[in-house]
Amino acid sequence: MLREMFSNELFTVLIIIGLVCIGIAKATNGKRFHDFTQVVWNSKYLKIYSKDQKFVDGFDALLFTNLVISLSIFLFLCVKSFYAITDYSNTLVIKVLVGVASFFLIKILLERLIGSLFEIDNFVDNFLFQKISYTNFLGLVLIPINALMLYTLESHNIAIYIAFSLLLLVLCIGLITSFKMHQNIIKKNLFYFILYLCALEITPYIILYKFLIE
Repeated sequence: MLREMFSNELFTVLIIIGLVCIGIAKATNGKRFHDFTQVVWNSKYLKIYSKDQKFVDGFDALLFTNLVISLSIFLFLCVKSFYAITDYSNTLVIKVLVGVASFFLIKILLERLIGSLFEIDNFVDNFLFQKISYTNFLGLVLIPINALMLYTLESHNIAIYIAFSLLLLVLCIGLITSFKMHQNIIKKNLFYFILYLCALEITPYIILYKFLIE
């Protein structure tokens, strides 16, 4: 019986596309990209560039494209490792890619809609900019992790645990930084902030997890 072999060709193409997006972002916005790479330990990027936000920002769009690609590859490899997927194809990878992109876009649009409904557009825009910056940074972190898992490591489990720990650390730093920058508003509306975390930060990721498993 012939056994389908796992091919890295599509993943290689996707990683190259992600690297090209990063290269274009750096070439067109060198100073901003340099500040962006220090966003985890320096809030300078958030303070400077949050003032010049656009509904569609070319720099963020390029980094977002890399994030979607990198995160999709990582999630696919996680599911493949822990659930021993044997029936996979390039179509399945593309479905995961489209699912992840749709998830983030719908989530962002929904949060902007809520901001407009409650007339807190400025707060939501700044808060979203901070979250997008940190999640885009995760896209950079995932590139070497994905490369190691695809081309070097035979067993992915340890790498996945380390990667998850690193990603959670970055997200926690981002959440703490956002809390500090908006602590006065959050303290006055702590109940609504907790509802927001449950409804728009925790629940969507549970839905994404179930989507990937199914």
